[in-house]
Amino acid sequence: MNCETCQLKELVVEPPEIREVLRSILHTILFHRALGLVRPKDVECELFDIIYVQCEDHELEKKIDEKINQFIGWVEKHPNRKSQVCISFYEVKNKHATWFGNKIERFYWEQWYINLHIVSPKPHGKSHNTKAHVVTGENAFEESNSRCAALGSSLREVLLQIINFVNEKKDHIPPLQNSEIVSFPYEISTPSSSDSSFGWHADVLKRMLQTGHPSMLS
Repeated sequence: MNCETCQLKELVVEPPEIREVLRSILHTILFHRALGLVRPKDVECELFDIIYVQCEDHELEKKIDEKINQFIGWVEKHPNRKSQVCISFYEVKNKHATWFGNKIERFYWEQWYINLHIVSPKPHGKSHNTKAHVVTGENAFEESNSRCAALGSSLREVLLQIINFVNEKKDHIPPLQNSEIVSFPYEISTPSSSDSSFGWHADVLKRMLQTGHPSMLS
């Protein structure tokens, strides 16, 4: 089985923006891969002038938020780094029985890589001159608004990239397994607290070479 992969455009984000960015991307991917009975829900981003659609499902929202919290916890220990969040869809199949019993394998058919470059906010300049301090503060505010608008524009590009991918890549999708909202097993992986930014990527690559697919967090 071929595994289609999508490397999403890298986004440069500050820590307070991580949750909103990941929510919009993860929910958009899962909504477009939810082939069961779905109740759509429009969501307005708090930080950006963007509306995206997600599945109205409490358990799905809870799982996504838990993974985002894991990633934010990793970022707090590894600031100013590049990293990835990966969401994988797979099938579960039983291999031929052996003396040790049945062996279950996961066959990954699609993987999405969310590429983030985490940067710390720039410190605001200070001046002993009151007037100069006010001007510096205004400049910092304008710069922050400009950077946020640029990120919002890049985020729209990523969401459009997702939509284009799901519209173009359909032949690899296996037959539906059930009528649940998300009809296929999936998992969201983040770096663990002990991983370095590049060490995690190297470990994923190593496992792919050994097993044909990366080992994901459950």
